[in-house]
Amino acid sequence: MTISSSLNAGVTGLNVNSTKLATISDNIANSSTYGYKRAVADFHSLVIDQSRGTYSAGGVRVTTGREVTQRGTLITTANPTDFAIGGRGFLPVTPISSVESLSGGGVPLRMTTTGSFKPDANGYLVTDSGQVLMGWPATQDGEIGAVARDTATDLEPVRVDANQYEGDATTRINLGVNLPASITAHDPAKATVIPNPNPGPNPVTPKEELGDPISMQLEYFGNLGETLNFDVAFEPYHAATATDTNTNKWLMTVVQKETNEVAGKFEIQFDDTTTQGGTIKTVTPVDTDPVTAGNQFKGAYDAQTGLITLQIAAPAAQVELDIGRPGVARGLSQLSDVFAPVSITKDGSPVGNLATIEADANGYLHAIYDTGFSRVIYQVPIIDVPNANGLAALPNQTYQVSGESGAFYLWDAGDGPVGDIVGFAREESATDVAGELTALIQTQRAYNSNAKVIQTVDEMLQETTNIKR
Repeated sequence: MTISSSLNAGVTGLNVNSTKLATISDNIANSSTYGYKRAVADFHSLVIDQSRGTYSAGGVRVTTGREVTQRGTLITTANPTDFAIGGRGFLPVTPISSVESLSGGGVPLRMTTTGSFKPDANGYLVTDSGQVLMGWPATQDGEIGAVARDTATDLEPVRVDANQYEGDATTRINLGVNLPASITAHDPAKATVIPNPNPGPNPVTPKEELGDPISMQLEYFGNLGETLNFDVAFEPYHAATATDTNTNKWLMTVVQKETNEVAGKFEIQFDDTTTQGGTIKTVTPVDTDPVTAGNQFKGAYDAQTGLITLQIAAPAAQVELDIGRPGVARGLSQLSDVFAPVSITKDGSPVGNLATIEADANGYLHAIYDTGFSRVIYQVPIIDVPNANGLAALPNQTYQVSGESGAFYLWDAGDGPVGDIVGFAREESATDVAGELTALIQTQRAYNSNAKVIQTVDEMLQETTNIKR
């Protein structure tokens, strides 16, 4: 009978409002939990087929879930490995218990929107709740190879060794030096003629010395992290021939100091025109070993890049020296009467110890050493799924793929639909306490109303039983 259906409807009302009260309680309790996503309870009416003008109350049912797409506010922290996502997507994590129980590979994939990661005793970047950050490992030169995007096969738990020494060999030195133009002018009365010292198949052209060489030293770092030096000499001269009347020439000789090996020798002529005066005009490699066949020139110059390639045998190294391009006011110049090393910079660093780990917006984890050297050790991708609210919720603000969420895809941070990785940041709880308290009042009223329905039905049934009396 319909009065019984009213009783059943009231009971279902009590049940669903109890469920909603549980979600509200959970939300308020986690209002300070980083990365927490609101639990929600949605009510759905139950309709029973009606016939012959009668109506039976069907009641109500409830479905629960989480508003995973609703993001909390990002706040700044002091830990460089506190990560959050500035937009859509999830960080890949896995339980530390899975990492420790397996010899390699096969760890389950979890996802979270934020985490405070710190190295544990084994070097894994792990949260206090035991979630290990995962990423694609980089090669020694910081490159990420080809990786699978639709599977977690290539992901590894991020592990760093805080006690590992690391060095970075110098590959390029930028040489910004001004040479004095006043001493390259040709004065036959003062110049000294140097005869050809090597009469052979590759003779050296005699030249006139115009002044004392200008020397300087360039420090660089070798393949084994050792500190090495180049001695660089600039010698003003011009060829002692009837046809060569060019001035503004310098002979640059680069010698590896520790082994006394010539790493490069070049004739550099500077421009003296109105528009390009003082810039490089030509750079010509000079024969450093005219007698030995097959070793005619040491080093090479690329006019398109302005780079000189220096090559030495021991200690093994190949260094590029940037002296500038012809006609461009950068690198070497010849102006006025002053020798001035204006700007000398180099890459590389001596051996150093790990100081910190930081992530950039594109998800690359950089190991930064106390010498200033930095290299990429991992790339952390961002996980995206078609329906984030369909993910299966797990403890510690983590989620995993379900049938409702759809398959995941691993994006580069900041690419496609996903956001950037933000270091020194955490995502606050998505709970709005004021809104939850308002919902709490509404739920209490709804529960009381359903209880009143049950009380009313009970009174009506009591009246029915009293008819017999």
